[in-house]
Amino acid sequence: MTTASSIPARPTRLPAAVLLSLAAVYVIWGSTYFAIRVAVAAWPPLLMVGTRFIAAGTILFAIMLWRGAALPTPRQWLNAAIIGLLLLGGGNGFVTIAEQWVSSSLAAAIVATAPLWVALLSGLLGQWPSRAEWLGIAIGFTGVVLLNLEGEMRANPLGALALIAAPLCWSVGSVLSRRLSLPDGPMGTAAEMLTSGVVLTLIGWLSGEHLAALTAPAVGAWLYLVVFGSLVAFSAYMYLIRTVRPALALSYTYVNPVIAVALGAALGGESLTGVGLAGIGVILVGVICILLARSAAARPAPAQAGGQPEPVPESGD
Repeated sequence: MTTASSIPARPTRLPAAVLLSLAAVYVIWGSTYFAIRVAVAAWPPLLMVGTRFIAAGTILFAIMLWRGAALPTPRQWLNAAIIGLLLLGGGNGFVTIAEQWVSSSLAAAIVATAPLWVALLSGLLGQWPSRAEWLGIAIGFTGVVLLNLEGEMRANPLGALALIAAPLCWSVGSVLSRRLSLPDGPMGTAAEMLTSGVVLTLIGWLSGEHLAALTAPAVGAWLYLVVFGSLVAFSAYMYLIRTVRPALALSYTYVNPVIAVALGAALGGESLTGVGLAGIGVILVGVICILLARSAAARPAPAQAGGQPEPVPESGD
């Protein structure tokens, strides 16, 4: 007679919403590095980032009000400003500043170190990744090192410093966003965009930035960043960071360099060598390891004699 304990557990599939959100941050954010490079050819960096998020935040805020969402409380506005300035002001703003001098592929590769920072920060708070996730992170970082050999390495010192600061700010914001009281769902995303966009625009204006003659490609890149990079992909990321384990939410950082290098080669005239192809392959292996680790952690354990499943320990959630 077949008992409950002899029936193999069926793997738990990731929900469709999670898969679609992963696809959005994988592909769209991978392409935004090239779009930023096109935009900063005509836009001053802080005004470009600030106006981008003001536009996206206003659209999303209006949509949420039309759907009847509650207005954020004063405390939630303050928390949204903190998270928005870390994720968008620091994470995206520093990348935009750096891409005045460095290539989009190099920027994407350096930003891909964000999972290491998130793992360290989460570990300090008692939420270390599992061993399988550490393996995926290590493999992915090895691919990033290989990919760095493909990109432009002679970065301006200010650009290099900005690239180091970007993933650190992004990682701190990602960890804190799971612990601070924020408006629910997309309203929280809108509040983060609006608050950070206003601050960045003011800083840009006070520092002497001003709009000059904008080219059609620069305006098109700005619009792409507003609609897809901000409204679609950032909303998807905020859903992931509140829903799944940090290692899975941050796995997009291994795919983004692949997209960035491919676009740089196709549209920016960058050549792709065997080292670059090897880096892309290693990065994808790291992503697969993290995804498999996430699926294994979510899989229910076989039932015991009493018919109740053993609890599956979670680490890094």
